[in-house]
Amino acid sequence: MPFRAPVADFRFLLEHVVGFAQVAATERFAEATPDTVEAILTGAARLCEDVMAPLQKVGDTHPARLENGVVRTSPGYAEAYARIAEGGWVALSAPQAQGGMGLPMTLTTCVNDMMSAACLALQLNPLMTQGQIEALEHHAPDWMKDIYLPKLIAGDWCGTMNLTEPQAGSDVGALRTRAEDNGDGTYAITGQKIYISWGDNDFAGNVCHLVLARLPDGGEGTRGISLFMVPKFIPDENGNPGRANSLKVVSLEHKMGLHGSPTAVMQYEGATGWLIGGPHRGMAAMFTMMNNARLGVGVQGIGVAEGAYQHALAYALDRRQGRPMAGETGTIVDHPDVRRMLAVMKAETFAARAIALANAVALDMARATGDEDWAARAALLTPITKAYGTETGIAVASMGIQVHGGMGFIEETGAAQYLRDVRVTAIYEGTNGIQAMDLVGRKMTDNGEAAFRLLQEVQDGAEAARLRVPDLAGAVWDAAEAMREAVEAVVALPLKDRYAGAVAFLHGFALVLGGHFHLRAALAEGGAGPRTALARVHVRRVLPRLGALLAEAREGADGLYALTPDDLAA
Repeated sequence: MPFRAPVADFRFLLEHVVGFAQVAATERFAEATPDTVEAILTGAARLCEDVMAPLQKVGDTHPARLENGVVRTSPGYAEAYARIAEGGWVALSAPQAQGGMGLPMTLTTCVNDMMSAACLALQLNPLMTQGQIEALEHHAPDWMKDIYLPKLIAGDWCGTMNLTEPQAGSDVGALRTRAEDNGDGTYAITGQKIYISWGDNDFAGNVCHLVLARLPDGGEGTRGISLFMVPKFIPDENGNPGRANSLKVVSLEHKMGLHGSPTAVMQYEGATGWLIGGPHRGMAAMFTMMNNARLGVGVQGIGVAEGAYQHALAYALDRRQGRPMAGETGTIVDHPDVRRMLAVMKAETFAARAIALANAVALDMARATGDEDWAARAALLTPITKAYGTETGIAVASMGIQVHGGMGFIEETGAAQYLRDVRVTAIYEGTNGIQAMDLVGRKMTDNGEAAFRLLQEVQDGAEAARLRVPDLAGAVWDAAEAMREAVEAVVALPLKDRYAGAVAFLHGFALVLGGHFHLRAALAEGGAGPRTALARVHVRRVLPRLGALLAEAREGADGLYALTPDDLAA
């Protein structure tokens, strides 16, 4: 069964679950009419099904390679990227003044989800460009916007982000790349960066690198870091690619997955760069890009979950083995445990997708209205979206292999590729542990007020649903109350103790939100039907994990540190 973009799910979520109507009702996004939304969803679906999905296995078996200093991309990638760029799919949400469509981030999120399901390795390229556009829009000088934004938005040029160095992973402040003032408005950038997604390609006219580096007077740590635009080719007086800059791809990483995406080691040898956002203010500018990417990476996980689910379902509907205890297909889909796995895969994918779209709605509302509560909602949901979305992708892809049985362990079936490709999403753009620490740390500096407002909304929704679906409503209300008590407990803990239970806390919060959105879906179809049945899978089989997660969230750090490094090595 070939990949089919879940357009009906997106349509249902936008209309009935995540409140997209309020985005379309704002003056800023008035053009996001029902007809426009339908055109975006159906157009993206055709692109993903007809152009990108056929390249899923091609990129895996014919990886990007480095030949005599030139990156050669997988067969078909250049042509597919041209279709992405020509259709305007790189930057739907980019400003109209620079050639974008100015559409809500919510619609970009739908498109990114579909593209990730179809071919994650290729989708990663426009995702990086989207983040760079966001950073330039907010922090670059006007002359730089005028040169770079139109070309990035059109897809003529591609963007990257260069943070990591061998000694500076999550601790970005340990970087050693340096920037020297050339005295003419430019800087000489020298250093090495690693793990640079889509560090180069053979189809874009230019590759524009955002590079973190330290000026001579930059202090230690993140406060002394500045951000620079360092293009592969230096634009000439007309803004066209000119002479080659002093940078190169040293090597491409040999990875577990995402073989079609060239992950580069980049070397800068006095490369010409331009300052963005002011001296020593690089992290503020880069975080604009990273926050965009964190939503996008969470959606990558959700997209892969969709692809892995469809792949597993197709196999289960075809494979005959044993004598099923129920059902009429005669295939393994009628075995109780296979049915359980498929139901949980679908339920968790729906929950993660709803959370991501609610996150995007909050971003759009914050941008359209300037309302601080919407901005706080978006900030709160971002680490949850990133971590739960990617963990869902990993869990669903792993279950997809299990549905296949022994054939899932055989590469020819394609089931294992989903897990290999998605595994890194829990690591890049801030590990999921860092997302969880951000949630219980920075996002709780308001003493949990944004969290309490969201949980109150969950409980209000559950109260309103008690007459229609009392079993689901009661369970969701109770879960939200347990989460409220957990927030109260966690904000009272020392930071070390918060961090020790942060991953469990985040996952628990995600399960509660998933229950909330499943409940909305059940109500939208009148409390009876397939969406209500799916809601019961989440509420009765997945949500009960909450108790164990919140117990761990409250446990603190002492028990972990009672085990010394020597004890761990014994």
